[in-house]
Amino acid sequence: MPVFFFAKKWRNNMELSQSMPKARVQIAHPALAILGLMIGSFVGMFSETALNIALPSLMGSLGVTQGTVQWLVTGYMLVIGICMPLSSLLTRRFTTKPIVLFALGAFMVGAIISAVGTVFPVVLIGRMIQGIGTGLVLPLMFSVAMQIFPPYQLGTVMGMAALVIMFAPAIGPTLTGLVLAVSTWHTIFWMFVPVLAIAFVLTAIAMENIYPQTGQKIDWLSILESTVGFGGIVIGTSMASDAGWLALPVLFALIVGIIGLVAYALRQLHTETPMLNLRVFNNRAFTTGTLLVMLDFGVILAAMYLLPSYLQRTMGLPVAMTGLIMLPGGVVNAAVSAIAGRSYDRYGAKWLTRIGFIIAMVGVVLLLATNAHSSLVQVIAGHVILMIGAPLAMSPAQTYALNSLSGAESADGSAILNTLQQIVGAVATAIATSMVAVGTAQQSGVAGQTLGSHFGFAFVLILALVAFGISWAVQGKVVSRDEQL
Repeated sequence: MPVFFFAKKWRNNMELSQSMPKARVQIAHPALAILGLMIGSFVGMFSETALNIALPSLMGSLGVTQGTVQWLVTGYMLVIGICMPLSSLLTRRFTTKPIVLFALGAFMVGAIISAVGTVFPVVLIGRMIQGIGTGLVLPLMFSVAMQIFPPYQLGTVMGMAALVIMFAPAIGPTLTGLVLAVSTWHTIFWMFVPVLAIAFVLTAIAMENIYPQTGQKIDWLSILESTVGFGGIVIGTSMASDAGWLALPVLFALIVGIIGLVAYALRQLHTETPMLNLRVFNNRAFTTGTLLVMLDFGVILAAMYLLPSYLQRTMGLPVAMTGLIMLPGGVVNAAVSAIAGRSYDRYGAKWLTRIGFIIAMVGVVLLLATNAHSSLVQVIAGHVILMIGAPLAMSPAQTYALNSLSGAESADGSAILNTLQQIVGAVATAIATSMVAVGTAQQSGVAGQTLGSHFGFAFVLILALVAFGISWAVQGKVVSRDEQL
């Protein structure tokens, strides 16, 4: 009797699984394939904030100024912004596995170059090579996930992907602080290599070709316009943190960048074979979701840039203690990211995004209420609450955007979404830095540092408030064009 019962249950489960929607592309080991991409993306996103807490050490070791050492962060993001729009084009010309292996290999080579570097130019070159890897792996993680998992699993899978892009930058300062307490900044780069090697092996074993190759010709003019556009924006905003937004070099870089982006967009809209299909913005759900992800990412990166500096320079804490104080927020971030992904499968994105941004605003307000003499409990509470709200909105917004696209459009949508994230991240970080500079210019010492940090957190609050307003355009779950057919 028990045998009959289990046999019947197994047969019913098989019939149910056969009746449910299938993945767009079926491969033998989807979990292992996406795991390799997630590990590579985790290291890439971890690297974005890991150096923030190490910049003072790097300044002293390499003998450079704060404005110069900041290029280790900005140069990295610059290359990411240039490479991301190319990922969709590359998938149409080359099979998926070689692209991912090349990206992971480039990151490992760049990490080794930075680790052995003893002068600033060598470390910077290594960082920019690392940017090639992140710029290709990150958009592929999302677009490949959309292809190899069925619709009823996408919320969970995209929640794990959101965990990567939210938890990695949140935990970066903590791990870096602990490393610097016992070793040098060289160790930070050496840490990347064995982890990336695992991702490389997983990709070599499990990754299959995901996209059809069309042999699309390389549009060199589009690549030039994209490079000039994204490069100009990132360089201009980065220089603004030191020189001010009205400085001629800053204005020149920003104007050139804007012109480059406009030219690039017009060319993509009017060519028969665009490098990046910008027509996906005709999809309202994709546009809304993308705006929310961009703003949410700006909230995270700006806050993660401000908080370590606030703890060290305003509250006078050592680097190791700073890392430990940021640990609870990172752990909470991980838990909420996973929960948010599963919640999308059940509830959709509408209320998750709205509630997420409300919670994030509460966390920022708590941080705004602190000063040099405040209790560390209040700082930790503000950080933790922020790390509940931001990931609660991130995963549903990302899934909402990408699930509205067809399979052919998803690679373009992922590349667009992740490229804009990096641009907004660079701009938000630069604006936050500028806000700190404005405050420190008005008052001296700790009072100036406190005022500047408060200006920066006020900017983060504005981003969250704007995102909350946009979240009212979210309609809940969306059905992709593939599912409609």
